[in-house]
Amino acid sequence: MTTTVPTESPSRPLSTALFRRPKLRLGALLTAPLAWLIGIYIFSLVMLLITAFWTTDSFTSKVKPGFSLENFANIFTNSAYLSTTLRTLGIALLVTLICALLAVPLAVFMAKIASPWLRSLLAVAVTLPLWAGYLVKVLAMRVTFTEDGFFNWLLGPVGITGPGFSAGTVVLTLVYLWFPYMAIPVYTAVSQVPANLFDASSDLGAKSWRTIWDVVVPLLKPALFAGSIFTFSLSLGDYIAAKFVGGSTQMIGSVIASNINLNPPVAAAFSAVPIVLVLIYLTAVRKTGALENL
Repeated sequence: MTTTVPTESPSRPLSTALFRRPKLRLGALLTAPLAWLIGIYIFSLVMLLITAFWTTDSFTSKVKPGFSLENFANIFTNSAYLSTTLRTLGIALLVTLICALLAVPLAVFMAKIASPWLRSLLAVAVTLPLWAGYLVKVLAMRVTFTEDGFFNWLLGPVGITGPGFSAGTVVLTLVYLWFPYMAIPVYTAVSQVPANLFDASSDLGAKSWRTIWDVVVPLLKPALFAGSIFTFSLSLGDYIAAKFVGGSTQMIGSVIASNINLNPPVAAAFSAVPIVLVLIYLTAVRKTGALENL
Protein backbone atom coordinates (compact mmCIF):
# COMPACT_ATOMS: atom_id res chain seq x y z
CA MET A 1 0.00 0.00 0.00
CA THR A 2 1.45 3.30 -1.10
CA THR A 3 0.81 6.57 0.63
CA THR A 4 0.87 9.89 -1.16
CA VAL A 5 2.78 12.60 0.59
CA PRO A 6 1.06 15.94 0.02
CA THR A 7 3.33 18.50 -1.55
CA GLU A 8 3.30 22.05 -0.31
CA SER A 9 1.97 24.51 -2.82
CA PRO A 10 4.55 27.10 -3.70
CA SER A 11 3.87 30.44 -2.04
CA ARG A 12 2.83 33.15 -4.36
CA PRO A 13 5.45 35.82 -4.78
CA LEU A 14 4.68 39.37 -3.70
CA SER A 15 4.77 40.57 -7.28
CA THR A 16 1.90 38.22 -8.19
CA ALA A 17 -0.19 39.47 -5.29
CA LEU A 18 0.45 43.07 -6.29
CA PHE A 19 -0.34 42.33 -9.93
CA ARG A 20 -3.72 40.81 -9.03
CA ARG A 21 -4.65 43.65 -6.68
CA PRO A 22 -4.29 47.04 -8.43
CA LYS A 23 -5.47 48.97 -5.37
CA LEU A 24 -2.87 47.28 -3.19
CA ARG A 25 -0.21 48.08 -5.79
CA LEU A 26 -1.28 51.71 -5.91
CA GLY A 27 -1.30 51.93 -2.12
CA ALA A 28 2.20 50.47 -1.89
CA LEU A 29 3.48 53.02 -4.40
CA LEU A 30 1.89 56.01 -2.70
CA THR A 31 2.47 55.12 0.96
CA ALA A 32 6.04 56.45 1.25
CA PRO A 33 5.56 59.76 -0.67
CA LEU A 34 2.23 60.45 1.05
CA ALA A 35 3.77 59.76 4.44
CA TRP A 36 6.49 62.29 3.65
CA LEU A 37 4.10 64.85 2.16
CA ILE A 38 1.48 64.67 4.90
CA GLY A 39 3.55 63.61 7.89
CA ILE A 40 6.48 65.96 7.37
CA TYR A 41 5.77 68.73 4.87
CA ILE A 42 2.08 69.53 5.42
CA PHE A 43 2.24 68.86 9.17
CA SER A 44 5.17 71.27 9.48
CA LEU A 45 3.30 73.96 7.55
CA VAL A 46 0.21 73.48 9.71
CA MET A 47 2.28 73.82 12.88
CA LEU A 48 3.93 76.91 11.42
CA LEU A 49 0.57 78.55 10.77
CA ILE A 50 -0.68 77.60 14.23
CA THR A 51 2.39 79.15 15.83
CA ALA A 52 1.71 82.38 13.92
CA PHE A 53 -1.37 82.93 16.12
CA TRP A 54 0.57 82.54 19.37
CA THR A 55 2.20 85.36 21.31
CA THR A 56 5.49 85.95 23.08
CA ASP A 57 5.66 87.20 26.64
CA SER A 58 7.55 90.49 26.53
CA PHE A 59 9.02 89.92 30.01
CA THR A 60 10.06 86.24 29.93
CA SER A 61 10.35 85.89 26.11
CA LYS A 62 8.44 82.61 26.37
CA VAL A 63 5.97 81.64 23.67
CA LYS A 64 2.38 81.44 24.91
CA PRO A 65 -0.11 79.30 22.95
CA GLY A 66 -3.36 81.02 22.16
CA PHE A 67 -5.12 82.84 19.35
CA SER A 68 -4.18 86.36 18.38
CA LEU A 69 -4.07 88.27 15.11
CA GLU A 70 -1.53 90.72 16.48
CA ASN A 71 1.39 89.18 14.59
CA PHE A 72 -0.41 89.44 11.26
CA ALA A 73 -1.57 92.97 12.04
CA ASN A 74 2.04 94.01 12.67
CA ILE A 75 2.95 93.03 9.12
CA PHE A 76 0.65 95.75 7.79
CA THR A 77 0.96 98.33 10.56
CA ASN A 78 4.72 98.12 11.07
CA SER A 79 6.25 100.30 8.38
CA ALA A 80 9.52 98.34 8.42
CA TYR A 81 7.73 95.02 7.88
CA LEU A 82 5.51 96.47 5.15
CA SER A 83 8.40 98.06 3.27
CA THR A 84 10.38 94.80 3.52
CA THR A 85 7.45 92.88 2.04
CA LEU A 86 7.03 95.31 -0.85
CA ARG A 87 10.80 95.40 -1.46
CA THR A 88 10.99 91.60 -1.59
CA LEU A 89 8.01 91.41 -3.93
CA GLY A 90 9.56 94.02 -6.22
CA ILE A 91 12.91 92.20 -6.27
CA ALA A 92 11.24 88.87 -7.08
CA LEU A 93 9.23 90.40 -9.94
CA LEU A 94 12.25 92.25 -11.31
CA VAL A 95 14.40 89.10 -11.22
CA THR A 96 11.67 87.20 -13.06
CA LEU A 97 11.35 89.92 -15.71
CA ILE A 98 15.10 90.13 -16.32
CA CYS A 99 15.40 86.35 -16.58
CA ALA A 100 12.58 86.28 -19.16
CA LEU A 101 14.07 89.13 -21.21
CA LEU A 102 17.43 87.37 -21.31
CA ALA A 103 16.07 83.87 -21.88
CA VAL A 104 13.97 84.50 -24.99
CA PRO A 105 16.62 85.92 -27.38
CA LEU A 106 19.24 83.53 -26.00
CA ALA A 107 16.94 80.55 -26.58
CA VAL A 108 16.12 81.69 -30.12
CA PHE A 109 19.81 82.08 -30.92
CA MET A 110 20.72 78.71 -29.42
CA ALA A 111 17.88 76.76 -31.03
CA LYS A 112 17.68 78.37 -34.48
CA ILE A 113 20.92 80.19 -35.28
CA ALA A 114 23.91 78.83 -33.37
CA SER A 115 26.04 76.04 -34.81
CA PRO A 116 25.97 72.69 -32.97
CA TRP A 117 29.29 73.26 -31.18
CA LEU A 118 28.31 76.80 -30.12
CA ARG A 119 24.92 75.53 -28.98
CA SER A 120 26.61 72.95 -26.79
CA LEU A 121 28.99 75.57 -25.40
CA LEU A 122 26.11 77.92 -24.54
CA ALA A 123 24.14 75.06 -22.97
CA VAL A 124 27.09 74.35 -20.68
CA ALA A 125 27.44 78.06 -19.85
CA VAL A 126 23.74 78.36 -18.97
CA THR A 127 23.67 75.28 -16.77
CA LEU A 128 27.11 75.86 -15.23
CA PRO A 129 25.74 77.73 -12.16
CA LEU A 130 23.76 74.60 -11.28
CA TRP A 131 26.99 72.65 -10.87
CA ALA A 132 28.24 74.76 -7.96
CA GLY A 133 26.84 75.03 -4.46
CA TYR A 134 24.51 77.86 -3.55
CA LEU A 135 26.89 79.54 -1.09
CA VAL A 136 29.77 79.20 -3.54
CA LYS A 137 27.82 81.20 -6.14
CA VAL A 138 26.76 83.87 -3.64
CA LEU A 139 30.30 84.28 -2.36
CA ALA A 140 31.55 84.49 -5.95
CA MET A 141 29.22 87.45 -6.52
CA ARG A 142 30.36 89.00 -3.25
CA VAL A 143 34.00 88.79 -4.35
CA THR A 144 33.06 90.24 -7.75
CA PHE A 145 31.33 93.33 -6.36
CA THR A 146 33.54 94.19 -3.40
CA GLU A 147 35.25 97.58 -3.50
CA ASP A 148 38.47 95.97 -4.74
CA GLY A 149 36.68 93.20 -6.60
CA PHE A 150 36.79 92.04 -10.18
CA PHE A 151 34.11 94.46 -11.46
CA ASN A 152 35.84 97.62 -10.23
CA TRP A 153 39.24 96.27 -11.30
CA LEU A 154 37.99 95.68 -14.83
CA LEU A 155 35.92 98.80 -15.43
CA GLY A 156 37.50 101.19 -12.93
CA PRO A 157 40.09 102.50 -15.44
CA VAL A 158 37.25 103.79 -17.68
CA GLY A 159 35.46 105.50 -14.79
CA ILE A 160 32.76 102.87 -14.19
CA THR A 161 32.27 101.56 -10.67
CA GLY A 162 30.09 98.72 -9.49
CA PRO A 163 26.88 99.02 -7.47
CA GLY A 164 28.62 97.77 -4.34
CA PHE A 165 26.54 95.84 -1.84
CA SER A 166 23.01 97.06 -2.53
CA ALA A 167 19.57 95.97 -3.67
CA GLY A 168 20.82 96.12 -7.27
CA THR A 169 23.54 93.60 -6.46
CA VAL A 170 20.91 91.37 -4.84
CA VAL A 171 18.91 91.44 -8.08
CA LEU A 172 22.01 90.61 -10.16
CA THR A 173 22.90 87.76 -7.80
CA LEU A 174 19.41 86.27 -7.88
CA VAL A 175 19.34 86.51 -11.69
CA TYR A 176 22.66 84.67 -11.76
CA LEU A 177 21.32 82.02 -9.37
CA TRP A 178 17.92 81.32 -10.94
CA PHE A 179 18.41 82.13 -14.64
CA PRO A 180 18.87 78.45 -15.63
CA TYR A 181 15.38 77.67 -14.30
CA MET A 182 13.99 80.14 -16.84
CA ALA A 183 16.40 79.49 -19.71
CA ILE A 184 16.04 75.71 -19.87
CA PRO A 185 12.22 75.50 -20.34
CA VAL A 186 12.27 78.47 -22.75
CA TYR A 187 15.03 76.88 -24.84
CA THR A 188 13.09 73.60 -24.94
CA ALA A 189 9.97 75.43 -26.11
CA VAL A 190 11.84 77.38 -28.81
CA SER A 191 13.36 74.14 -30.11
CA GLN A 192 9.85 72.90 -30.83
CA VAL A 193 8.81 75.99 -32.81
CA PRO A 194 8.72 75.07 -36.55
CA ALA A 195 11.40 76.82 -38.57
CA ASN A 196 8.91 77.72 -41.32
CA LEU A 197 7.25 80.21 -38.94
CA PHE A 198 10.48 82.24 -38.90
CA ASP A 199 10.70 82.02 -42.70
CA ALA A 200 7.08 83.10 -43.12
CA SER A 201 7.58 86.07 -40.79
CA SER A 202 10.70 87.11 -42.70
CA ASP A 203 8.89 86.80 -46.06
CA LEU A 204 6.18 89.13 -44.72
CA GLY A 205 8.82 91.76 -43.96
CA ALA A 206 9.12 91.38 -40.18
CA LYS A 207 12.48 92.13 -38.62
CA SER A 208 14.15 89.80 -36.12
CA TRP A 209 12.83 91.45 -32.97
CA ARG A 210 9.33 91.81 -34.45
CA THR A 211 9.37 88.10 -35.24
CA ILE A 212 10.41 87.25 -31.69
CA TRP A 213 7.74 89.48 -30.15
CA ASP A 214 4.80 88.64 -32.45
CA VAL A 215 5.55 85.03 -33.40
CA VAL A 216 7.80 83.41 -30.82
CA VAL A 217 6.74 84.97 -27.51
CA PRO A 218 3.03 83.99 -27.82
CA LEU A 219 4.12 80.39 -28.38
CA LEU A 220 6.44 80.55 -25.38
CA LYS A 221 3.88 81.66 -22.81
CA PRO A 222 3.61 78.23 -21.12
CA ALA A 223 7.40 77.92 -20.85
CA LEU A 224 7.79 81.53 -19.65
CA PHE A 225 5.15 81.12 -16.96
CA ALA A 226 6.59 77.77 -15.90
CA GLY A 227 10.06 79.29 -15.55
CA SER A 228 8.67 82.36 -13.80
CA ILE A 229 7.16 80.18 -11.08
CA PHE A 230 10.66 79.04 -10.15
CA THR A 231 12.38 82.41 -10.42
CA PHE A 232 9.60 84.24 -8.55
CA SER A 233 9.16 81.78 -5.70
CA LEU A 234 12.89 81.15 -5.20
CA SER A 235 13.65 84.89 -5.19
CA LEU A 236 10.78 85.55 -2.81
CA GLY A 237 12.11 83.13 -0.21
CA ASP A 238 15.77 84.00 -0.52
CA TYR A 239 17.67 85.98 2.10
CA ILE A 240 21.23 84.65 2.00
CA ALA A 241 21.94 86.78 -1.08
CA ALA A 242 20.68 89.88 0.70
CA LYS A 243 22.83 89.04 3.73
CA PHE A 244 26.08 88.67 1.78
CA VAL A 245 25.72 91.14 -1.12
CA GLY A 246 22.79 93.35 -0.12
CA GLY A 247 24.46 95.58 2.45
CA SER A 248 21.59 96.98 4.49
CA THR A 249 18.96 95.51 2.15
CA GLN A 250 16.38 93.49 4.06
CA MET A 251 14.10 90.83 2.58
CA ILE A 252 11.29 88.75 4.06
CA GLY A 253 13.69 85.94 4.85
CA SER A 254 15.93 88.38 6.72
CA VAL A 255 13.09 89.30 9.08
CA ILE A 256 12.19 85.64 9.59
CA ALA A 257 15.78 84.69 10.36
CA SER A 258 16.21 87.54 12.86
CA ASN A 259 13.00 86.63 14.74
CA ILE A 260 13.09 82.85 14.63
CA ASN A 261 14.80 82.65 18.05
CA LEU A 262 13.71 85.92 19.62
CA ASN A 263 10.05 85.87 18.59
CA PRO A 264 8.97 82.64 16.83
CA PRO A 265 5.29 83.68 16.41
CA VAL A 266 6.33 86.81 14.49
CA ALA A 267 8.67 84.72 12.33
CA ALA A 268 5.85 82.23 11.69
CA ALA A 269 3.42 84.99 10.75
CA PHE A 270 5.93 86.57 8.40
CA SER A 271 6.60 83.13 6.86
CA ALA A 272 3.00 83.07 5.72
CA VAL A 273 3.59 86.15 3.55
CA PRO A 274 5.65 84.45 0.79
CA ILE A 275 3.27 81.48 0.89
CA VAL A 276 0.32 83.77 0.24
CA LEU A 277 2.18 85.72 -2.45
CA VAL A 278 3.16 82.53 -4.28
CA LEU A 279 -0.42 81.23 -4.10
CA ILE A 280 -1.70 84.52 -5.54
CA TYR A 281 0.91 84.35 -8.31
CA LEU A 282 0.04 80.73 -9.12
CA THR A 283 -3.66 81.59 -9.23
CA ALA A 284 -3.02 84.51 -11.58
CA VAL A 285 -0.85 82.36 -13.85
CA ARG A 286 -3.44 79.59 -13.88
CA LYS A 287 -6.21 82.00 -14.84
CA THR A 288 -4.25 83.04 -17.93
CA GLY A 289 -4.61 79.47 -19.24
CA ALA A 290 -0.93 79.42 -20.20
CA LEU A 291 -0.21 76.27 -18.18
CA GLU A 292 -3.00 74.12 -19.64
CA ASN A 293 -0.80 72.72 -22.40
CA LEU A 294 2.21 71.91 -20.23
